[in-house]
Formats: sequence, structure tokens, C-alpha cells
Amino acid sequence: MTIRPIRFFHRGQIVEVDDAAPTRSVLDWLREDARCTGTKEGCNEGDCGACTVVLGTLAAPGETNAIRGLKLETVNACLQFMPTLDGKALFTVEDLKAMTPDAALHPVQQAMVECHGSQCGFCTPGFVMSLWAGYERHRACGSTPTRRALADDLSGNLCRCTGYRPILDAGQRMFELPAVALDTTPVVAALKTIASGDTFQYGDRFFAPRTLEDLAALRLAVPDARLLAGATDIGLWVNKQFRDLGEILYLGGVAELRTIEERDGSLRIGAGASLEDAWRVLVQRWPSLTDVWLRFASPPVRHAGTMGGNLANGSPIGDSAPILMALDAQIELRRGHHIRCMPLPDFYVDYMKNRLEPGEFVKAIVVPLASAERQVRGYKISKRFDCDISAICAGFAIELDGEVVRSVHLAFGGMAAIVKRAAHAEAALLGQPWNEASLRAAQAALAQDFKPLTDLRASAEHRMRVAANLLRRFWLETRLHDPLPAEALNVFASLAHEAA
Repeated sequence: MTIRPIRFFHRGQIVEVDDAAPTRSVLDWLREDARCTGTKEGCNEGDCGACTVVLGTLAAPGETNAIRGLKLETVNACLQFMPTLDGKALFTVEDLKAMTPDAALHPVQQAMVECHGSQCGFCTPGFVMSLWAGYERHRACGSTPTRRALADDLSGNLCRCTGYRPILDAGQRMFELPAVALDTTPVVAALKTIASGDTFQYGDRFFAPRTLEDLAALRLAVPDARLLAGATDIGLWVNKQFRDLGEILYLGGVAELRTIEERDGSLRIGAGASLEDAWRVLVQRWPSLTDVWLRFASPPVRHAGTMGGNLANGSPIGDSAPILMALDAQIELRRGHHIRCMPLPDFYVDYMKNRLEPGEFVKAIVVPLASAERQVRGYKISKRFDCDISAICAGFAIELDGEVVRSVHLAFGGMAAIVKRAAHAEAALLGQPWNEASLRAAQAALAQDFKPLTDLRASAEHRMRVAANLLRRFWLETRLHDPLPAEALNVFASLAHEAA
């Protein structure tokens, strides 16, 4: 274990920081210490995107979307703690000028000017950084993004004055201007210089193991330490609730926790795999989950947050759990050298309470690769289409034997104190024909499964009505006779069809 300053690459050089509190945000450090005030503070909770920055890490062999040895991802600076920068590169809007010393503006910025994509300008640096990350990624693979893909890249950035049309225009225009590429060679060299295989300790409260064995040992040694992954939720405890986190055990440096592999007929997703990487792999196998993936928070949140953290947090409105329950996933836990598995529904005890024992942590999520006959759907209902918290999130899976329901999984978030399966509704369907009579029986049985609350996101009555309607939509999409066509299922497909 090595006690030392935080080391990262910023503004063309390696920076060392040894005087920041372990929960000091990257946003505060940028604005108050580094005087890089282009990065703005808006909501301070990861919703508005005004503080969007880009983190660079060394690309692993075969890494998708790697850019000349570097992986670039947008994150919200307000939710990142300073010690989590160790070993990474930090890019802000100030860096774009350094890339174009002989020109007034970087192509991304020039396109924003030409297309009138900025009015008050407060949100503009965040938009520029999201656009720049996409600019580098698409240019590296020789592609030009569609307008829909640009909108997805920008779904974590809010603009309340210009509107998105001219910003999307700028996203297309930037590829038409003379190209400017990031020189990744000095960045990669610097990151290799500061890379370390030893457990990193910052001060007396922040520990960042590099191996799974070191993590297991430290978890036993400091069982009361706060486990930290992406900080997309824990960051709010500091920013909004002003909580003292005590000792922190950071999981982001353990490469073994980020692995995703297919083994023994199952898909194994390491608990430290980012939400973006985990959802991408799920969607490769179940394309019907694409809409849930793209509507899960925003790219900056999905890049930082982890699927294991989303499950361990145990929020009743966490969007991963309903989908994974529908897929019959198990959760793998480790304490020291002991490993145990349990079905994901059994992991949750009560509101924000789970079955983790002292010294134990989530190691992986195990998803059985279902037979080709299983049909899977995920639905997210929220007030705002992009980057919003669910009122209801549902994950459904069904397998038919002819016209009879052989197996069925119906999981809901937002309907109870925990995410759980609708046991009575499932029982009403199992062994029955997949027809409207069985559907109505399952809809009626939901009242035995859930007694939802009324809150700011939805009333109890609305939640029950929507849950029943989602079951009907699932039936309409998967019934054997005359299922709904694809263009009737996706709002974007519908809009494209109407435009044609």
C-alpha cells in the first residue's frame, strides 16, 4: 500500500494534488484551485450537464471505442471525487484551445458559433465537451453520427434557451470543418508513467486497491468503510446532504471487477463494469432492451456509474434491477475467499436494505443466456424522456410452449419499497394460454402484488394503471397472432415513419 498524492494528467502535464479533501469534487477543484472556470456548476447533482468534462484512461487490449490507445468518456465533474482521478487524464473546455494553436476555435466550438448553438452560454461548455468526445470517437472509427445518435450523446446536457435544433446542427457541422485531432501520444505516455499496481492510499481515509485479492482483504480489514464506485449516487450524499463518508474503499481501480465475459452458459458482468459497458453487452444479446439502455440516466452517468453499484444501492427506482430480474439474474457476493450466489430478488430485504454481510461486497452479476424462445422487454416511464428518474420501470420475459406460457418473469421498480417480481400476476399466467383472458387475470392480480405510494413522480392510482397497461403492451408485442409491428413500438421509429 502506497500513501501518496493524487496524480493525473491535466493541461498537458502530470499534476499532483495532496491537499484536497477525499470528497472534494473535481468541479470545485477545477473552478477554485485550478481556476479553470469554463466548467460550470448548475444543478450539482449530475442532471444538467453544465459541468461535463472528459476523462481519459489507458485503453485495454481490444477496447471498443478506443482512440489511439486512449478511452475518452464524458462524466459529471460535480459527482467525481478528486482521488478518483488518480492515473487518469482530465480534459476540460480549456484544452480545446490548446489543440488548435493556429486557429481561433476548435471545430466543435466553431460549429456552435456558425449554427447559433449558444445564447446565454452557461450550458455551452458542457455541450462542447460532450460533442468533442463524440467528435473524437466518430472520427477515430471513420463514421459520421446520425442526428439521432447526436441527440443520444447529448441526452445528459440540458439547454433552456437556444433549444436543441441548432446544437444538433452544430453536431453535424463540426464534421464538415477542417479536422483537428487530439494528439494522444503524450497523454498515453504520461498515463503509463503514473500507472501503479499497488493499492493507492490518499490521506488516512481513502483506499483504492488494484486487485480483487487486495479489495477482499481491505474489505475485511475495514468492514465499515464506504464502498465507492462511480459516485453517481454517493456524490449526492456529499453535495446535497453534506454527509461525512468516513473511510472510503474505492473500487474503480480493480480491473477484474470491470470484466464482462461469457462463461458456462451465462453472461458474467463484473460489479465494477460501467453501466454503459454492461448495458451495451445486454443489448447485444437482447436488442429489445435498447430503449431502456439509452434512457438509463445519461451518458456521463452511465460512464461513471456501475451496474454493481446500481444493484447494491438498492433504490426501488433503480432501472437495472427490474430488467435483470426479468432475465433471471443472480448476484455473486464475496467475503474474503468465500463466494456465494443468490437470485437477485432474494438480495433485497426492505427499503435500501440488502443481504450483504459485514466485510462482503458484490463481485458480479450472472445472467443466464436464455433460450431463443424467450421474449424480453423493458419499459421506463418518467416525466421527461431523457435523463430522468423512473416513476415505473418494468422488465418482462416470457417463454411459450406453443400458445401456453411455459415461464414468465414480471419485475417492477417504483411500485414498492424494493424492486420485486409480481408473483401473483406471474401465477395467473403460468400454464395458461397467452391470450387476452389470461392477460386480464394477470392485470387484476397486480393489486395483490403491489400497494404503491403516491409521491412527486406519480400517484398510486397512476402507477397501478400504468403497470397494468405495460402488461397489455407486452402482450400486444409478443402475442402469437398479429403482434404489433416494430414501427408501432418505438417513438423514434414512429417519427421516422411519419416523416417518410
